[in-house]
Amino acid sequence: MPITHPHRAAFTRFAEQASRRAGQPSAFVLAVAVIALWGISGPLFHFSDTWQLVINTSTTIITFMMVFLIQSSQNRDAMAIQIKLDELIRAVEGAHNGLLDLESLEAEELETIRGNYKKLAERAREAIKGGRVDTGVGEMES
Repeated sequence: MPITHPHRAAFTRFAEQASRRAGQPSAFVLAVAVIALWGISGPLFHFSDTWQLVINTSTTIITFMMVFLIQSSQNRDAMAIQIKLDELIRAVEGAHNGLLDLESLEAEELETIRGNYKKLAERAREAIKGGRVDTGVGEMES
């Protein structure tokens, strides 16, 4: 039941491709080659301020743009994973549907829920130490 869009946004397509290509070994090799060429060209330009400015400006611009491209890709990936996890929670009998969409809660609320799971885990470990199974050790606290 995936939702498909025949025409995805141009930025989305660009960001996906750029992120994918930037993560390839060939992109790293290209970056090393550019830095090596820049370094080798130093004596030709007498290690001038302009020579230094070229690499500083270039790397700053590329880094600045890559931050947005990578963040865009990570946001989509995180959202897709969250949706998949929500579906697993929804589909598993006995799972707490109240755990759906936790990412929208405040940090304090998340810490409370996490604390409840820590207590549940402690009870499960105690059950194991006592020679019992660690499933069905009780429900979460409200």
